[in-house]
Amino acid sequence: MNKNIFKILIILLSVSALHAQKSIRVGYIDMEYILENVPEYQEAQNQLDNRVQDWKKEAEQKLQKVTDMRQKLDNERALLTAELIEDREEEISYMEQQARDYQQKRFGPNGDYIIQKKQLVRPVQDQVFAAVQEIAKLRNFDFIFDRTSEIGMIYADQQYDVSDLVLRTIKRTANRKQLEGKEEIQEMEKKEELSIEQEEQLTEREQMIEQRKKERDSLAAARKKEYDSIRSAKQAEFEARRKRILEERQRKRDSIVQARQQKNDTIN
Repeated sequence: MNKNIFKILIILLSVSALHAQKSIRVGYIDMEYILENVPEYQEAQNQLDNRVQDWKKEAEQKLQKVTDMRQKLDNERALLTAELIEDREEEISYMEQQARDYQQKRFGPNGDYIIQKKQLVRPVQDQVFAAVQEIAKLRNFDFIFDRTSEIGMIYADQQYDVSDLVLRTIKRTANRKQLEGKEEIQEMEKKEELSIEQEEQLTEREQMIEQRKKERDSLAAARKKEYDSIRSAKQAEFEARRKRILEERQRKRDSIVQARQQKNDTIN
């Protein structure tokens, strides 16, 4: 069971012991177990698993193509000029980067798999939370936890919300100080004025920090835009160069085939 939940349960048991006249009812759910037994979720999960297998297969094919290109270059290196070797190596690097980008797009921290997994779970989670609210009220549960989640508590009875009590206690303390004498009231007012001044200074600092952050973010965005522009230009240049090389290779092949054909025609 989650350590945080265990600690909370210890606290709740202590509170229950202090108020023996009313026992605290605590329940928990196992979200993983629930998901495993919801047909709609399982069907959607199977569809996602199939997509994942297709993504993995495509990623492997891209990497295998890079491996094959590198092996072919190694086999032909002795027959190629330095310029052709450089062209082939550049092409291999480009294809390798494309394969890595594809893997990141599909399986990265913000990739398709993570996004679709969250979208898959969210509708079931909404149903679970609604059901927990209903069950807690019908069966008089005070607290309900998800033992498989870091979130921990997913339901708490409103009667245990002591926010208003804390505010009232603070106000009562302030009121008592005001009744203890004029000098203390004046001292308290000075402290309040100082507190307001400090708060204003803090607000100014926060605004400066926020402004600097915006400037840094703006500069970073400009640099990224410049980098993306340069990268796009280089990629376009590489694609054009690669196209010219391939066309030149094809022309040479066609020329050789044509020469052989003419030679055969002459012999005949």
